Amino acid sequence: MEAFTFQLKTTVCFGANVVSGIVDWCRNYNAKRVLIVTDQGVRKAGILEKVEKILSDAGIENVVFDDVEPDPGLETIHRCASCFRENKCDLILAVGGGSPIDTAKGARVIVENGGHIRDYAGVNKVPRAPVTPLIAIPTTSGTGSEVTTFAVLSDWENRMKITISSPFLAPEVAVVDPLLTMTAPPSVTAASGIDALSHAIETYVSLKAQPPAEALALKAIELIGESLRTAVADGSDKEARTRMSLGSLLAGMAFNNSLLGLTHSIGAALSGHAHVSHGMAIGLLLPYVMEFNAMARMEKFSKIAVALGEDVKGLSLREAALRSVKAVRELVEDISLPRRLGDVGVTGDMIEGMAKDAMGHGMLKFNPRAVTEKDIIAILRKAL
Repeated sequence: MEAFTFQLKTTVCFGANVVSGIVDWCRNYNAKRVLIVTDQGVRKAGILEKVEKILSDAGIENVVFDDVEPDPGLETIHRCASCFRENKCDLILAVGGGSPIDTAKGARVIVENGGHIRDYAGVNKVPRAPVTPLIAIPTTSGTGSEVTTFAVLSDWENRMKITISSPFLAPEVAVVDPLLTMTAPPSVTAASGIDALSHAIETYVSLKAQPPAEALALKAIELIGESLRTAVADGSDKEARTRMSLGSLLAGMAFNNSLLGLTHSIGAALSGHAHVSHGMAIGLLLPYVMEFNAMARMEKFSKIAVALGEDVKGLSLREAALRSVKAVRELVEDISLPRRLGDVGVTGDMIEGMAKDAMGHGMLKFNPRAVTEKDIIAILRKAL
């Protein structure tokens, strides 16, 4: 067994109603005025009002920045940082899915270091540890951003996603309350849930895979595989929501250490070129990329199939591995996500540009099978 390093820089609080404990965390950090970073969906769901009441009842002032859009643009990051400064806040509370949490991460980088957020794109470009505490409260089961050292932002001017990777991005605290996910509509539950599944699958077969991350990822695959359909069909099912929250959390812990691969490389290009939401892009591409990668990690893909409930007894290793592709393809169909690029407005003349951009993505080098631009073009044409 090769040596490995497993990191988790975030304290995790998990369970029903743990959101009420944010007061204690704010007091631990001596917070006097909190910036809540969120979006309109969280406001409309009544979650923002609940969080504000918890803070106000404890005598903690708050300011709300609720202008976060899906797949937030770079300008949003700078407006959020300005809001923090202008209101003299001393702690950031990110409430929402990956978009508000990544916005909060990016805004904190600007608050602490200045400059433009593009300056920090890449690996370890953030120069120092933050002084401002960040608490993340996810309201979807998807990105795992509440425990990761990454932020993915949209550079619409250049039609691309940028990723900031730094240990200084991780929130100090993640408050994962499954009850807060129950208002997420089916479309959001489906897209965020398949994103969480992709994190678990890609990190499990990654070239950087390591034993703790593999164990977390395989359990996440099992939890999400058995719960996502129910969570989409009946959002009030507490058990399904709890399993999805835990699966997403475990997947985030796993990929924070063992990283991702080709699905996210192409997915970033698809989102940038066709303005497709991240989760939708990932769900569409995942079965095609799994099919491409399966022969490079047949034993692992056969274990993925079993974790997803497939009976592989009597099958060859190859057949068992491909059952994982079948299982994910059926799951994507059952939760009503698009399965073809044409369904999201992609045309044949866009494919070469997307493939070229995908080749420049930082996660590509961790894919279990070597990839060329021609391979990506072939995958995209198959998905068209």
